[in-house]
Amino acid sequence: MQFETWLVFLATSVGLSLSPGPNGLLALTHGAMHGSRKTCFTILGGALGFVLIIALCMFGIGALIQSSIHWLTALKWVGGLYLVWLGIQVWRSPAISVSLGAYAEAKGWLLFRQGLLSAATNPKVLLFFSAFLPQFIDPQRSMVQQFAVVAATFAATEIITEFALASGAHRVRPLLTRVGRRFNQACGGVFVVIGAALPLRM
Repeated sequence: MQFETWLVFLATSVGLSLSPGPNGLLALTHGAMHGSRKTCFTILGGALGFVLIIALCMFGIGALIQSSIHWLTALKWVGGLYLVWLGIQVWRSPAISVSLGAYAEAKGWLLFRQGLLSAATNPKVLLFFSAFLPQFIDPQRSMVQQFAVVAATFAATEIITEFALASGAHRVRPLLTRVGRRFNQACGGVFVVIGAALPLRM
């Protein structure tokens, strides 16, 4: 992956990590309930789930485009349209709200499992990466090396973002209540722009 392409992927990963989603909400909730230290188990579980999904998507896509380079072009356009659609959905979504119920003291492995399952079993994550990753795959380069770069970059941005949410859970919740709708519109607008622009980079 070229450095310029990686920078675009990094910026997009940050935008995705900041946008509303089950794992960010889970980190926010667990941060409020159990503290940021214990929520690290949740965050690491989620990161592993994302890495597994990325592996599934990248090597599945890699096998497909090896049969015909035209598949990559088709996947880029389909993926771009999906990102535009996703951006519209995020734009229209209500602000995140976290309800603080009575949580029992949870063990680390239970929090890890919740984070892992939240990421790995979310069909929207699979759809998103199936649409998102073809924009950055170079069929002339090693798929294993590209997977390592992509997985490490996304996992790192997700871990940093979710830890920040967990650490500032008590301060972030009121902020999301006040400006959450505008925040969603900003994130949705970013996805629409990315979805419209990335397929043109061919």
